[in-house]
Amino acid sequence: MDELKRVVAVDVGGTKVAAALVTLSDAGEPAIEHYGKAPTEAKLGGRHVLEVIVGQVERVLREADREACGIGVSTGGVVDPLTGDITYANDMMPGWGGTHLGAELEARFGLKARVMNDVHAHALGEARWGAGRGAESVFVCAVGTGIGGAFVERGHLLLGAHGAATNIGHVTCADARGIPCQCGAVGHVETIAAGPGILERYLELGGAKTDEKGAPVDGAYISRAAEDGDEAAVAAETRSGRALGEVLGNMVNLFDPECVVLSGSVAKCGPVWHRALQSGWDGAVMPPQAHTPIRDGQLGDNAPLVGAAENLVRSAYVGLE
Repeated sequence: MDELKRVVAVDVGGTKVAAALVTLSDAGEPAIEHYGKAPTEAKLGGRHVLEVIVGQVERVLREADREACGIGVSTGGVVDPLTGDITYANDMMPGWGGTHLGAELEARFGLKARVMNDVHAHALGEARWGAGRGAESVFVCAVGTGIGGAFVERGHLLLGAHGAATNIGHVTCADARGIPCQCGAVGHVETIAAGPGILERYLELGGAKTDEKGAPVDGAYISRAAEDGDEAAVAAETRSGRALGEVLGNMVNLFDPECVVLSGSVAKCGPVWHRALQSGWDGAVMPPQAHTPIRDGQLGDNAPLVGAAENLVRSAYVGLE
């Protein structure tokens, strides 16, 4: 891909729909222009969300006043990459499941459209254009309010039979034994390593409920408290980091990536969390893979937009090139 490829990229989340014109060229860095966002208002139903997306695509095309080669979409829910249909979405986006998103966008705009899951889009963006650029195989883990992961090899995502391969947040670990997960199972790493799990453990251990200004404490507060030696904060962050490091080490044992990319709000925690992550990793990873580099994500909130654009230009799914 030597020539410039301009894609209208859209990232559909539970609270906002973001869109931009993303220009890709192997000779340089992704260019993101005409970025904007609008409230998803997901509770108003799937048709409303579709119209919000359409409005954002129209805005980008109008502002850019340039030809785009297509529309790439990142969205929550389970996506059929062949059709662009949303085959399942949880109750946070009622009526989103069953939306023929790819077909609707192609009919409205006369442009090729490709749709992918948001975790896959984030991973593809980082693997191809961010911290994993240049590596042939990358395992990407994003840890924030939840934990998502994906394995990208030579630009292709590992899907599995149900599109749910490498669902790292729902892998069991020793520290989470007996803790119910929102998915209905028990003992998954997401329950203790993601942001809500850190906060819950901190409060269980008697940590402060509010900060100096009376606002509810958040992850950034707990991270600062851990660096100041707050025992509850240290314990909560240590459990989180150690558990995630253990599971990441096991993922490396399974997939043998050239590098691991770690991103998301929790990955911005301080040294207490990162030392625990290294400890969990060291105890799990096999010697041949022990020196696999763990890199910080580079694209931040733009990763899903860049990944969606990349998927439009070069499909991340085998058989859809």
